[in-house]
Amino acid sequence: MSETLPEIYLARHGETAWSLTGQHTGLTDLPLTERGQRNARRLGERLAGLGFAKVFTSPLQRASRTGELAGFGVVAEVDRDLVEWNYGTYEGLRTVEIHAKRPGWDLFRDGCPEGESPNQVGARADRVVGRVRAIKGDVLIFSSGHFLRVLAARWLGLEPAVGRFFVLVTASLSALGYENYLSQPVIRLWDDTSHLDDESIQKGKT
Repeated sequence: MSETLPEIYLARHGETAWSLTGQHTGLTDLPLTERGQRNARRLGERLAGLGFAKVFTSPLQRASRTGELAGFGVVAEVDRDLVEWNYGTYEGLRTVEIHAKRPGWDLFRDGCPEGESPNQVGARADRVVGRVRAIKGDVLIFSSGHFLRVLAARWLGLEPAVGRFFVLVTASLSALGYENYLSQPVIRLWDDTSHLDDESIQKGKT
């Protein structure tokens, strides 16, 4: 663990019934599937040997349970800013269903009616970035896909909408960090699935 150039590891939660079907899962508190639990344990194997000054998790069970199964349940602190995007009236819908009602809709540009806008999610991400940058040492975060994508964009100083380019598989591992100086934020690892089997990678793309 570097004292001068720490890394922020991002763990997307394991598979749920809705991530499997491609339904937008914001604040609906779904459990992990059996495969999701299995992959959370594999994520723990991938993280074995790494030390973290702090571990944070979304309060939603799909993230917190992933952290528990990965071996960090005792030390993980709940951070409410890590919850997934609030999809409002689009909760539980697939993108194709939303497009049938609103052609051309894009989450990262348009946000969700009665839910959050990209800037609102970006503001939460900014608070997380501020907190983790104040920590001396590496940090591990368990959260959800769309929020983590916005977090990566804001880490780099980019607009929340840039998160559309950072796809994440369930139970994947990523890492934010720096190049040579603390003034040079970079993505050091993205959507690593080396600990998952091929079937899990295919199923986890939504």
